[in-house]
Amino acid sequence: MSAPVFTAAHRQASTLYLPPGPWLTVLDCLCERFSAISREQWLDRIARGKVLDADGQPIAVDLAYREGLRIHYFREVPNETPIPVLESILYADEHLVVADKPHFLPVTPAGEYVEQTLLRRVIRTLDNPELVPLHRIDRHTAGLVLFSANKQTRSAYQALFPTRQIEKRYEAIAPALPDMAFPRVHKSRLVDGEPFFRMQEGEGPSNTETRVVVSEKKGGLWRYALYPVTGKKHQLRVHMAALGAGICNDPFYPDVLKDAVDDYSNPLKLLAQGLRFVDPVTGQERVFESRITLDW
Repeated sequence: MSAPVFTAAHRQASTLYLPPGPWLTVLDCLCERFSAISREQWLDRIARGKVLDADGQPIAVDLAYREGLRIHYFREVPNETPIPVLESILYADEHLVVADKPHFLPVTPAGEYVEQTLLRRVIRTLDNPELVPLHRIDRHTAGLVLFSANKQTRSAYQALFPTRQIEKRYEAIAPALPDMAFPRVHKSRLVDGEPFFRMQEGEGPSNTETRVVVSEKKGGLWRYALYPVTGKKHQLRVHMAALGAGICNDPFYPDVLKDAVDDYSNPLKLLAQGLRFVDPVTGQERVFESRITLDW
């Protein structure tokens, strides 16, 4: 058997291990498994080499179904709506890339976003399909995102986050809290909330921690510096709402804004502003600052 021929581009594909079922062909399985995608669309993807077998080879349209067979396919969103914001690359070397993500742009493909993501845009700009994000920030949040550019050193950079060897600083604009003492540390237990895309504080030992500092005051709004010790989904948004100062223009917290659409003139006032760490490959101290600013 010949060796697999996966390219870096192939590693951007999604993977499916075929489940038990009565199908005669892989095509039949895909059509039933992903009923929102028509048979004609699957036929078109197969014809364009967008569905691969375990060796990275395009499958034949009549490839026989076999339970457990590994199939790779490339997600596509027909007529994907462009997101009219621009990212910038602040730093790039053979190991590390630092991008400044604008509000509203997702970091990675998900749901209705595939090409309109920071990852796909930076891959195209740098012509490096080996890029992998080392962490995530919300689509509504702007600011710094680190990418590994080299699979040989990737694990060293990935280890920075779970071992808390990286200092993250965020900035937020939110209502004033004149009756509360600052700086302060907010700890709580975050659990899945309702609807499914939200988080909420629950009972039990804390699994999140954020240090909150007031950096500027302007009437009824304050500018806060936020230092998350942990990195749970929506942590800063939930913590600020729990303190009684939901971040300005937040469509999810403290309440979900029904039928909210992206308003590019009024983004969430949350910015991943600074990152500091010792580079595990070079031993140098790295300090990166976002060039994006939050207006009052």
